[in-house]
Amino acid sequence: MGNTTDRDASKRALHARRAASFGAKAMDYAEHRPDYPLAAIRWALEQVPSVPAPIVLDLGAGTGKLTEGLRAAGASVIAVEPDDGMRVELMRRLPGVRVHEGTAEAIPLPDGSVDAIVAGQAFHWFDQQRAFPEFARVLQKGGIFAALWNTDDTTVDWVAELGRVARSEASAPPLELGSGQLPEHPLFEPFESAKFPHTQRRTVESLTATIGTHSHTLVVSPQQRTEVLGRITEFLRSRPETAEGEFDLPLVTLVLRATLRSR
Repeated sequence: MGNTTDRDASKRALHARRAASFGAKAMDYAEHRPDYPLAAIRWALEQVPSVPAPIVLDLGAGTGKLTEGLRAAGASVIAVEPDDGMRVELMRRLPGVRVHEGTAEAIPLPDGSVDAIVAGQAFHWFDQQRAFPEFARVLQKGGIFAALWNTDDTTVDWVAELGRVARSEASAPPLELGSGQLPEHPLFEPFESAKFPHTQRRTVESLTATIGTHSHTLVVSPQQRTEVLGRITEFLRSRPETAEGEFDLPLVTLVLRATLRSR
């Protein structure tokens, strides 16, 4: 059995592999990942200084799933994404968006250049110690940082069971958000959180494909990936809620937001 240092190094290596796993499946990600409810996006940006079209940085923008919602909410969006495959797919799908290669820890934008920074399904991949000072650097006075996640609504029995069926050896505990778990940083006011109901219309095949874009199914061996996706398909075909045709996957969108402290 390895010591604590070895286990910590292994966890960090797996985290890095999962964070870098999406680009090879960028087209599948764009096709199958859910969008974000407009109410959640508006809440995230609620405290942004009132301007006709606030400049919003979509950080870790992926294929632009959140970028589309930000534009629908009236924002002028700049996207920053480190993965080549994801960035190319974003530019293919949203050719009018300004897109840059970069990371949360080294944002390729000038000081005080954006009104808000948002991250969709990405904040947990950031090195927060290095990222928060970068957020503060590129935000204007009174600017906002917000993070959004679409998560399965595990208060629904079949959804909770699906989560157990879909686990692989690379799975991490499901994301939970409570007041005691909110991030904090001296450059920002205390974080607030909110939850918004959401759904995604799926079939057995498309929901299996959706889970096939999750990092815990991308970094395992081809054999285990096949086994996990096979279990998911079998489970969905066995449940009356999902066995026939289209159905709604119940989701909850979690949002965090915080305002940059006055300097």
